[in-house]
Amino acid sequence: MSTIDAPHRAKADRPAASPAAGQPLYADRVKVYPKRVFGRVRSVKWAVLVACLALYYVLPWLRWDRGPGVPDQAVLVDIAHARLFFFWVELWPQEIYFLAGALILGAFALFAVSSLFGRLWCGFTCPQTVWTDLFMWVERWIQGDRNARMKLDQGPRDANWWTRKALTHGVWLLIAAATGGAWVMYFNDAPSVTHAILTGRASLEVYFFFALFAGFTYLLAGWAREQVCTYMCPWPRFQAAMLDENSLVVTYRDWRGEPRGKPRDAATGDCVDCFACVHVCPTGIDIRDGQQLECIGCGLCVDACDSVMGKLGRPKGLIAFETLRNLSASAAATAAMPPGEARFKAGMAARHLPRFIRPRTMMYAGALAVVSLVMLGAFLLRSTLDVTVIRDRAPLFVRLSDGGIRNAYTVKIVNKTREEAPLALVLQAPEGFRMVVQDVPDDAEGRPLLSRRADGIAQYRVLVTVPGGQRVADSTPVTFRLLDATGRAVASTSSTFAGPRP
Repeated sequence: MSTIDAPHRAKADRPAASPAAGQPLYADRVKVYPKRVFGRVRSVKWAVLVACLALYYVLPWLRWDRGPGVPDQAVLVDIAHARLFFFWVELWPQEIYFLAGALILGAFALFAVSSLFGRLWCGFTCPQTVWTDLFMWVERWIQGDRNARMKLDQGPRDANWWTRKALTHGVWLLIAAATGGAWVMYFNDAPSVTHAILTGRASLEVYFFFALFAGFTYLLAGWAREQVCTYMCPWPRFQAAMLDENSLVVTYRDWRGEPRGKPRDAATGDCVDCFACVHVCPTGIDIRDGQQLECIGCGLCVDACDSVMGKLGRPKGLIAFETLRNLSASAAATAAMPPGEARFKAGMAARHLPRFIRPRTMMYAGALAVVSLVMLGAFLLRSTLDVTVIRDRAPLFVRLSDGGIRNAYTVKIVNKTREEAPLALVLQAPEGFRMVVQDVPDDAEGRPLLSRRADGIAQYRVLVTVPGGQRVADSTPVTFRLLDATGRAVASTSSTFAGPRP
């Protein structure tokens, strides 16, 4: 069998790295030719792939009416106006902790899923897996299945070779361009930026990020493929700390399959050494060698093996999603039994239902619940109107000609709503303190009326004065309050009034 036919043997066939002996420190990449497979796992993967791609490409085009003067794109990161729009939610830069909370929530969810089902994320929903699967589908559609692609690569580079390769890479580039364009749409209005890109009127930044994401999609999904999962991605190294003997992982039931041999040989197990599981593996490994870093848990080998077992009239499940605890129990129960139906029944009877509730998963569930409740509480209690006051520090105070002391403040009103009704500013301070707001009118009670900018920040200059002859401490607490038309305090903040030291 050639090296291409048995990519799983690449590691075993490599000579030991020895610079002193003049041998290379690494071996060349062995190209993997995954074979088309059909089955339940493959059907689930197709459904997940379509859902993920549809979500990514369609989401920027969804509209959400927020009123006049506000972007109507449902999901938009508005860099120019420092806003993050997500349907009915609008986040400001000072609310970045919501994004941090969402990332923490996603991390704990990923930990929990890995503890329960192994590398489910890697095998089904990881962007590298989704786009690589799409690119490989295009490759099979144009160049044929595994044997046809191998024959094409090993044959002469004639017109057929150039035509099929050029068509494959052309479709890849179109998908990559659509991917880069969709990413840019999350930061710009989708119809506008699409028209600008196609007509050459987009900004240099737009073209840069469009080319950056399109190029990386083409490189990682079209060329690097399994190299990303094996050498570039850190997640396989982390997940080992989250798995235990009760995690459901893709496993070869060696107690049932060994020893391998021909189907008609009664002294052999169910594995006929057909390499069907190897031929469909997107990373080119042999699942029968046990748990491996390169295995992404996609489960395609399950479908391939089930297909062979069905043709041979043997029970399916030689390769399956199984726990290591059950694997050990079945192996112990069948250790002294010869291959056959009795061994199969004994091994299956020794299995137990997966334990989904255990200390590790309870810890992750608790962390998820705590983070979710904290985020929900913070979101429900988030303020839509805030006021901040910044006292001038150079100078700390000004002594007037009549002996009075004056402090200057900058008042900022952050209004996260579309309401523009003015608010009355009231100073809560000791007797004798007077407040003046520059360039604003007063209401009927003589209180300055501050206009709040709809979905924006309004800024005002405020002067607080203590008349001459009144004694004042070097630091006096004061409070600024904003009142609505009914006299209800809608926001307040505290500051200090600085005076001369005694």
